[in-house]
Amino acid sequence: MAALVSMLASLSGPVVVLDLEFTAWEGSHATGWTRPGEFREIVQMGAVKLASDFSEAASFNRLVRPARNPLLSDYFIALTGITQHRLDAEGDAYLRVLEAFMTFVGDDSVAIWSNGSDGAVIAENCQMMGSSCPIPTSRFVNLRRPLAEALGVDLAAADSGRLLELIGLPVANQRQHDALDDARAVAATVRHVFVQSSPSP
Repeated sequence: MAALVSMLASLSGPVVVLDLEFTAWEGSHATGWTRPGEFREIVQMGAVKLASDFSEAASFNRLVRPARNPLLSDYFIALTGITQHRLDAEGDAYLRVLEAFMTFVGDDSVAIWSNGSDGAVIAENCQMMGSSCPIPTSRFVNLRRPLAEALGVDLAAADSGRLLELIGLPVANQRQHDALDDARAVAATVRHVFVQSSPSP
């Protein structure tokens, strides 16, 4: 737990917890999206901004229309619950959604946390759009290893969809692979670690 507790204690401002859902096909994770025509195009960005006590202060949830693979795979739809109809109706271009996310993050947030390499995926999508990433890579922090260490599990077991179960919180209202729900699960785990590490009154 030491690494995550040290991170929490050293914060000098609010943080944002981010989760992404991006295009996928059966077997794409195992092959690292290396098969022809497969790209990690962001479809959903979900995030929460945390107050000083790590409670949720604001949330962000937007859909993105992929440019290279605009038609979602059946695998992705089954995994996330995001339908083609919903994406077509609610989705926006990646760079516009990223701009809205940057406004949500604001200048006061000291870091963008995620349970994985979401910062690299954002930069990858910027590159696909022929744009440089407007968010410095130093602002992104991968919490996967500190979370796993704090919970006493291996890296694979620290998946966002399993975090609430690992800390003993109800999971009935959480949909795994929904970006906002997964971001909230990470935030709840951070709060749990914070409370557990705080001295008793």
